[in-house]
Amino acid sequence: MGEMDDVVSEFLVESYENLDRLDTDLLALESNPNAREMLASIFRTIHTIKGTCGFLGFGRLEKLTHVGENLLSLLRDGKLAMNAEITTALLALVDATRRMLSNIEKQGNEGLEEFVELKETLRRLQGEFANQPKKSLPVQAAASAPAAPAPAPAAPVQAPAAAVATAPAEAPTQPSAPLPVSTDSTHGAPMATAQVEAPQAPAPATAAPRPAEGSKGNDHSIADNSIRVDVNQLDKLMNLVGELVLARNQVLQFTTGSNDNGFLATTQRLNLITTELQESIMKTRMQPISNVWSKLPRVVRDLAQTLGKKIKVEMDGKETELDKTILEAIKDPLTHIVRNSCDHGIETPEVRRQRGKPEEGTLQLSAFHEGGQVVIEISDDGGGVDVERVKRKAVSSGLITQEQAARMGEREACMLIFAPGLSTAAAVTNVSGRGVGMDVVRSNIEKTGGQIDLQNKFGFGLAIRIKIPLTLAIIPALVVVTGNERFAIPQVSLLELVRLEGDAARSGIEYIEDAPVYRLRGALLPLVFLDRQLGLPGPDPADDAVNIVVLQADDRQFGLVVHRICDTEEIVVKPLGKLLKGLTSFAGATIMGDGRVALILDVMGLAQRSRVVNQSRDRSAKGSSTATEAATTHKRRLLLFRVGNDLRMAAPLEDAARLEEFAADQVEVSGSTRVVQYRGDILPLVSLAELFGRPVEGAMQDATVAGCPPAQAVVVRSGDKSYGLVVDRILDIVEQELTVQRKVSRQGLLGTAVISGKVTDLIDVNSVIGMYESRYEGAALGA
Repeated sequence: MGEMDDVVSEFLVESYENLDRLDTDLLALESNPNAREMLASIFRTIHTIKGTCGFLGFGRLEKLTHVGENLLSLLRDGKLAMNAEITTALLALVDATRRMLSNIEKQGNEGLEEFVELKETLRRLQGEFANQPKKSLPVQAAASAPAAPAPAPAAPVQAPAAAVATAPAEAPTQPSAPLPVSTDSTHGAPMATAQVEAPQAPAPATAAPRPAEGSKGNDHSIADNSIRVDVNQLDKLMNLVGELVLARNQVLQFTTGSNDNGFLATTQRLNLITTELQESIMKTRMQPISNVWSKLPRVVRDLAQTLGKKIKVEMDGKETELDKTILEAIKDPLTHIVRNSCDHGIETPEVRRQRGKPEEGTLQLSAFHEGGQVVIEISDDGGGVDVERVKRKAVSSGLITQEQAARMGEREACMLIFAPGLSTAAAVTNVSGRGVGMDVVRSNIEKTGGQIDLQNKFGFGLAIRIKIPLTLAIIPALVVVTGNERFAIPQVSLLELVRLEGDAARSGIEYIEDAPVYRLRGALLPLVFLDRQLGLPGPDPADDAVNIVVLQADDRQFGLVVHRICDTEEIVVKPLGKLLKGLTSFAGATIMGDGRVALILDVMGLAQRSRVVNQSRDRSAKGSSTATEAATTHKRRLLLFRVGNDLRMAAPLEDAARLEEFAADQVEVSGSTRVVQYRGDILPLVSLAELFGRPVEGAMQDATVAGCPPAQAVVVRSGDKSYGLVVDRILDIVEQELTVQRKVSRQGLLGTAVISGKVTDLIDVNSVIGMYESRYEGAALGA
């Protein structure tokens, strides 16, 4: 009985793998019905499952797959053409087969469901061939390729199903007509088949495949080079390697004070072998992202049919590999994002026709490596996010106030879709509308140490960008000391280290409304003192140096002040116990080289706990500091300029990358916007006069007029793009105490202040770029 259990387990594993592949193959076959090789492969898969079911005694599953096999044989022989209805029925067959296999796995039998309606549908789709007498259909070799003429008998050799189970054993006794055996693509293990056909003429002896290099001449298949290993066994092996890494670190601790050359050589050898072993074990856990993506085309197809839409899926970078733990963690978030793109993003064919788009929408999935992380992008060519609608919904839901909504830039408002309870769906359906999901997506991504961002083009689509680490098991980390306790900071969140000594340490840290900040290259960096956050003893009074670890948390930078910075090393991540799961400041623990435990800091948790990331959580670092600094009293360097004849405006100097002048003949038109060629790129020109309702003159009005004065522009960056803010005249650069005396609700402005003795409006660069994109860039793309 134990041997039979092993056979059933092997059958289940192989069948599940084959069914996962069928989902993808059937969708590909729908778009390319003439792919004969793929059709033959699908037929063989169902045929193998059916034959094995008969051998193992699973009658219900055998009958169901037999009906599907009849339909597939007609498709394979060219008597029927593949269409959407047949694809749907075959996908339903796959689902029903998967359900029966699940019952076999859980309770030892297929269950009581007969799937009568599905069988009738499969028979109906066979059409006029359904009532013809069934004959044993020959299993054609490979992909129904025509065979060379041979003197073998033309009539097929038919064998009852019961006799087929012994076919592998009987084959050697019939050298003139060996029976073909269906071979599993993973193992090459013989599986029972229900029909056979007359063999082709035996090939010459010289056609036999040569043994692979390094083999002993045995006739092995390619599949013999791989084996199945239980995931739990791999996890155990990974844990043991982690312990070996810790032991290696402990041994290396003793080499610092040793002069024994033999001992040093041995430890170096141990270090090398451990590193190579660690890399090899890590590779065994790495899996291509296609393992997750392969299920998404089926999800998209089913949703498109439910919603009455036409959607195609394009994938790039399917071979990109991730740790299995990471793949499991992002599987559900990716599925939810794809469902949202199909439901909210891509429009119906009628709407797309009205907007001048092709009826079929496109969902693009991309994955690639960048900076030691994996970047996954999910983009669609749908309608994008209606920022104003999101704001209204957020205000009505009580998530933000009307004043906050008025001050929000486009990107900040777009990020509201991740707020709990917010949904812009008109009605609750079985797809969406309950306001749950995107907040869970974000939290699940952040639990893996990842980040999520989006780029919106209202009317033209939305792109969601996810950055996640390659693995969670062994990571490089920076070790720091605070209050005689060691902590590890994952390097994925580390930007740079800053050390202040002497007078710089005493005067470098400033306070704005009791919030400590440090001026780093002209931008204010919020500071978090680790000892104060964790209630640890303060620094030694004799130590006048300040160590700042600059970290990135959710697109926001802040500085973590620690007592001492040690070194970087690879650490083994150990999860916290159940009682410590609620501690938001820690992501796990590790064992250091001396055997002591060090806690791994959760950068996002620290940022939230210290209120560095709160209401302005989703604003970029520069944009956030601009808004915060402009609303307080502090000495600032400001760029003054005039817009129109009477509007005096200012912007923080750190927001300006360069000041440029563009001659009238340099200004060109793209769609409805003005652009210039700038440093090998195309620079959009943003007319502040036009945005703020002032007369537009000069090159921005008509570059063809002779003697037109040059356009003065302030080049700024927003995200990964540059823009030229066109002003009428640059007045001065000043440094003075800045006090916002009057706040305004007008979009694009932070408020009004007195600068150099005159009333001046303070612009919010990010908000201005958002105004430009929503007003003009869509029109340019449409043109």
